[in-house]
Amino acid sequence: MEFGWSESQIAYRKQVQLVLEQELPDNWYPDYTHGVGSEKQIDFSRIFCAKLAEKGLLVSNWPVEYGGNDGDPWEQFILAEEMKLNGEPRGPQYMNVNWLGPTLMKYGSAEQQAKHLPPIAAGNVIWCQGYSEPSAGTDLAALQTKAVREGDKYIINGSKIWTSYAYKADWCFLLARTGSAKKDISIFLTPMTAEGINVVPMPGLVENGHLHEVFFTDVEIPVDARVGGEGKAWEIITYALSHERVGIPRYHLGRKVVNHVMAKLKSEGRSNDPGVKVAAARIVAKFEAARMLTYKVVGERAKNLPPSVNANMARLAAAEPSVDLLNFIMEHCPDALTGEDPYLETYIRSNLSSSIAAGAYEVQLNLVAQRALELPRE
Repeated sequence: MEFGWSESQIAYRKQVQLVLEQELPDNWYPDYTHGVGSEKQIDFSRIFCAKLAEKGLLVSNWPVEYGGNDGDPWEQFILAEEMKLNGEPRGPQYMNVNWLGPTLMKYGSAEQQAKHLPPIAAGNVIWCQGYSEPSAGTDLAALQTKAVREGDKYIINGSKIWTSYAYKADWCFLLARTGSAKKDISIFLTPMTAEGINVVPMPGLVENGHLHEVFFTDVEIPVDARVGGEGKAWEIITYALSHERVGIPRYHLGRKVVNHVMAKLKSEGRSNDPGVKVAAARIVAKFEAARMLTYKVVGERAKNLPPSVNANMARLAAAEPSVDLLNFIMEHCPDALTGEDPYLETYIRSNLSSSIAAGAYEVQLNLVAQRALELPRE
């Protein structure tokens, strides 16, 4: 396959790069880049994303009626690549652009779209996702948080775990059980200021702002906050996850980090070791495979094709070299977590979950086996 960027796509990338050059603080590393979930970066994201929006760059690929410019669908991924390469100054708002907004455009009611899409397009709202629970991580069908309808409202009780950005979020894209059948699950657009919501931070090795427990005690949510029909969340979840799995271009940053490590080893006279060169080359090759698979998925979307198993394959292809690179760093740069190299430390902490977030690696293998290879479940 021969791939090349069009002149308009190259021009868009240059616009994004110019904004990064103009708007990122000189002390972006290390003072600001403590991870996309850190308080500094979340607060900065409201300023930075607003500037992207003013310049027509934040959601340029969205339809005009939702705040975009009817731009090229590839622009979303050009933006994602440049943001990821520069410490993701959009903070958690990368989720808004990559999959929350598109999901609401497809499945949200007119009222929900009118309420939620303008703030996303303006770059001044923070969302979190209420998916995983203590006993329901990879298997979302096992979730136990319940939403019981009482007239024109639902009463929600339960808890979520690993909820990134919850302590600073304005809204939660919340999954809750609304029936007894395995897949009787619904989605609720839940304000994090609602009475009965309690957010508890958790310590951990991953970057700041990612580990929280969120408890829901008799939280009242109006019926019109439900996305789609009651118990009809699976199609919506599948659509959102297909966007999420390729929404983070780990391959683009990975190449830059490999170069960073090799430059560090060269300065120490260790870069000519054949074993080091071969390991680095394998990681780069895997990242390039992930890039091409991701581009294949983007190409499908540009042609308005339905989600395919290629999204799962791209997710696998990006996770594997990310883990390989973590191991490579820890083997050859054992001081990476000492604070001496904030660039590497940030990368490590933000990629510890690279084979788990957006669907565990093993689950993606099963999905590929079933959907691409048509193998039986057992």
